Amino acid sequence: MPRTLTDLPFAGWPVVRYVGAATLVRCVDGGATVGLVLLALRRLPQGAAAGGLFVALLTVPHLLGPWLARQLDRSADGRRLLAGAFVLHGAALAAGAALMGVAPLPVVGALLLLAGAGGPIVTGGLSSRLPEIAVRARMARGRAEGWDAVTYGVGGTAGPALVAGLAAVADPLSAVLGLGVATVVAGAVVLTLPDDPRKPTLPGESDPRKPGLPGETVASREGRRGEGVLTVRQALGLMVTLGPLRRVLVATLLTAVTAGGLTVVAVEFGARLGHGEAAGAALAAVYGLGNLAGSLAVTAFPLRGEPERLTVRHVVILAVALALCALSPVYPVAVAAFGLAGFANAPLFAASLAARSAYSPPGARAQVFVSIAGLKMGLSSVGAAGAGAALVLGPRPLLAAGAALVLVAAVVAVADRRLTAAPARPRPGRTAPGGVAPEEVRECG
Repeated sequence: MPRTLTDLPFAGWPVVRYVGAATLVRCVDGGATVGLVLLALRRLPQGAAAGGLFVALLTVPHLLGPWLARQLDRSADGRRLLAGAFVLHGAALAAGAALMGVAPLPVVGALLLLAGAGGPIVTGGLSSRLPEIAVRARMARGRAEGWDAVTYGVGGTAGPALVAGLAAVADPLSAVLGLGVATVVAGAVVLTLPDDPRKPTLPGESDPRKPGLPGETVASREGRRGEGVLTVRQALGLMVTLGPLRRVLVATLLTAVTAGGLTVVAVEFGARLGHGEAAGAALAAVYGLGNLAGSLAVTAFPLRGEPERLTVRHVVILAVALALCALSPVYPVAVAAFGLAGFANAPLFAASLAARSAYSPPGARAQVFVSIAGLKMGLSSVGAAGAGAALVLGPRPLLAAGAALVLVAAVVAVADRRLTAAPARPRPGRTAPGGVAPEEVRECG
C-alpha cells in the first residue's frame, strides 16, 4: 500500500497534477471578481459600488505577498502551506459570498480580506514551486513554464466566462460557492505533488523529513533551516540590486500598466469603430484567446535562450503588436491586431517566469515570485484606472501611449544592461544566481 499521497500510481505525472491544481485556482482568481460584482448587484442596494469595494478588499492583501512568501521559502514542506492557503482562500470567499446581504458589510468585507490573504500564495507562491516539480518530472523547465502560462491564460479566459454562465443558469451565489469548492479541491491536489527535491538538508539530517541533530526539536530544526532564507527586506533589495532581476522587474511592471488598461480601451475602441460595446468586449475576449493560443504555442515549442534577453525581445514584439492595434483602420483588422497582441503577451509572460526562476536564489524564490506578481497586479489596477480616466482622449491615443510605454520598458532594460555591464549569463561551470545550471538558463529552464 502507498505510504504517502505521492506514492500513488499517478505520482509519475507531477506536472499534470500541478497544471490541474493551477488551472482550478487561476479560474477562481479570474472569476472571483466577476462573481462578487454580480452578487453585489443582485443582493445589495449599493450594487456596483459595493462590488468594487469587495474586489478591492480581495486584491489589497497581495501587498502582504513578500511576508507570506517568506514562510513558503522557510517551509520544509511547502505543500502543506500551499494547501492551507488554498483552503483559507476558498472557505473565506464562499463564506463572504453566502453572508452578502445577510450580515453587515464590515463582516463580509473582513471575510473577503481574509480570502485575499491567501491570494499571493495561490498565484505566485504556487508558480515558485514549479521549477522543482519539473526537475522531479524530468521535464524541461521551459516546457513546464509554458504549461504554467497556459493555466494563467485559461484562468483569465474561462474563469469569468464560467462564472457568468453559471450565474445566468443558476445565480451568482452558486457561482461564487463553486469557486470556493474548486479552490479546496485544488488544495487537495497540491498535497499530492512531490516535495522539494532541491530542499537542502541540514547538518546531521540526511532527509529533511527525519529528525536532525540529537535532542533537536522540530521547532529548532525549522529555525536552523530558516537561517538560509532571506528576510523580506533582503529579498526586495535583491530585486533592485541584482541586474537581471531588476531589468525583468521593470519590464514586467511597465507592461502591466498597459495590459491593465487594455480591456477598458478595447470596449471603447470597438464602439468607436462603429460596432457597439459588445464588439468592444469581443476585442477584449479575442485578446484573451490570443493569449491562450500563445501559451499553448510556448508549451509546444519552449523558449530557448537567456531568460533576460528573451524577456526584452518579447517586450519589443508586444509593443509592435499594440502599435498595430492603435493603427487598425477597421474592426476586422482590430480583431486580428488584438489577437496578435494577446498571442505576443504569452511568450513574454513565460520568459518572465523563466527569469524569476533562473535569477532568484533558493532562499528567496517564493518571495521574488510573489512580490513581482503582487506589484504587477497593483500596477495593472493603476493602468485600468488611468485608462478609464483618460478615455476622453480617445482609444487610439491611449493604445499608442501603451505601445510607447511598453517600448520604453525594453529601452530601459537594454540601457540598464549596457550601463551596468553585468551579464546575466553565468560563466561556464558555474550556476546562475538562482542555483540553475548554465544549460538550464540557455534553454529557459
